Amino acid sequence: MVGHPLDLIKVRMQTGVGGGSVLGMMGKTLRAEGFGGLYRGVSAPLTAVTPLFAVCFWGYDMGKRCVRLWESKVMKREVTEFTIPQYCVAGGISAIPASLLMAPSERIKCLLQIQTNVGGVPKYNGMLDCAAKVYQEGGIRSLFRGFGATLLRDVPGSVVWFGVYEFAKKEMLRFQGHTDKAKLSPMAILTAGGLAGMANWTICIPADVIKSRFQTAPEGMYNGLWDVYRDLMAKEGPAALFRGIRPALIRAFPANAACFFGMEVGQKLLSFLD
Repeated sequence: MVGHPLDLIKVRMQTGVGGGSVLGMMGKTLRAEGFGGLYRGVSAPLTAVTPLFAVCFWGYDMGKRCVRLWESKVMKREVTEFTIPQYCVAGGISAIPASLLMAPSERIKCLLQIQTNVGGVPKYNGMLDCAAKVYQEGGIRSLFRGFGATLLRDVPGSVVWFGVYEFAKKEMLRFQGHTDKAKLSPMAILTAGGLAGMANWTICIPADVIKSRFQTAPEGMYNGLWDVYRDLMAKEGPAALFRGIRPALIRAFPANAACFFGMEVGQKLLSFLD
């Protein structure tokens, strides 16, 4: 909820709906659409966030199992402790099942975020209305438009996300003079999560720009992701691939710090189920 206004500004910057500074666009949105305008499209991610991160962290666990199986059956060696590259591989695997939930949620969110109340009646009256109209226009394929772009963004993004998180935890553990991960301080976990989030968005912002353009474009405007990329390069140049990075990075640290901290706390609370 706290980070959604920054996400809205990011998407509007990426799709060309607005321009200028982050604070300038926030002020413009407040004046034109009121406080509620900053939370346009929040219902889709709010509905999807719990199952999405549950699937994401489950996928990460499955990824680590795949790595362990590969090392045991193919490389003929046992994994006693995962290396950072192995954590990265597991992170990349986690993005595959998570993208199945992420793609339609992002499609609906982005469509709701770019519409405004200025100059007429909005096309969509909320998440369910948007989902129904998108489905009527193109069926399930339309709902999943941008799935390939979501994978293109989230596979490398998750490689970096989990890799940096585990690396930062390892270094902070060494700095604090501990060997047991359970003894990491809450501040260390929050810092590792925040750094991981910023690294993730630094890597995946170009793919996110392409995804946002593709998912919000009128039907038939683009013939695929490569067409979006060529259009961006021809009309706006390479800088367009990093549009929206400022609000993304501002939002990334607190949002991802809280995400990883919640995951660690949840794991401890539910450890009796192992």
